[in-house]
Amino acid sequence: MIIEGKVSVKAALLGNKRKISCIYLDEDRCDKETRFIQNKARELNVTVQKCSRKTIDLMATGRTHGGVIAEACDRSYQDLEDCFVEKNSFLVLVEGVEDPFNLGYIMRSLYSAGCGGLILRKRDWHLVESTILKSSAGASEYMNIVMMEDLSDAVEKCKKHGLMVYAAMRKDAIPYFEANFNQPILLCIGGEMRGLSSSVLRKVNQNIFIPYANDFRNALNAAGASAALGFEVLRQRNY
Repeated sequence: MIIEGKVSVKAALLGNKRKISCIYLDEDRCDKETRFIQNKARELNVTVQKCSRKTIDLMATGRTHGGVIAEACDRSYQDLEDCFVEKNSFLVLVEGVEDPFNLGYIMRSLYSAGCGGLILRKRDWHLVESTILKSSAGASEYMNIVMMEDLSDAVEKCKKHGLMVYAAMRKDAIPYFEANFNQPILLCIGGEMRGLSSSVLRKVNQNIFIPYANDFRNALNAAGASAALGFEVLRQRNY
């Protein structure tokens, strides 16, 4: 696949979640970020090739690459056990989000808030990896991502590892700022169309909700909920 843009290429280099075969740089550009990418690539024995902007434009699908693209293999994914290495685990399960832009926004917020692993239902994201990478501002390359066939099984395994499981669900819920996030936790967040499956909800310890300032009846989308909940976890643990 082709990775486009300085932010995405830099994240692919530093995240170490995929093999990069070659990086192409605009021969007429030499800014700080480009020099960093060039030096880091050489440090990692990744081939760097300087060429004309026209050549890069022909290889890229868009025009926002800034003169930096890379040829790379598909991203590798992690096992759930890889996410239990931290003493105070903060994991998130997202179900029912199909749009790659929304998934990228979710990853950006969660990684910024300190999420140690994102659990998704197994599917082929290959054709939209570049979109996810861009919309996540590179966060998708840094965080652990686990793909599982059975999400309820993932919840059960998290509980066996001592994680408290919360679900963003209004029924029988408490306000999210009353939840204890200063312990190993798994947050379950569903897409706005289908939400969380019953098989996942049956295994949840406690439902939580985000209070509104008015009587607005519609739910936040998954990206908005992820940001609110993720940064409440950060606040409770650090401030």
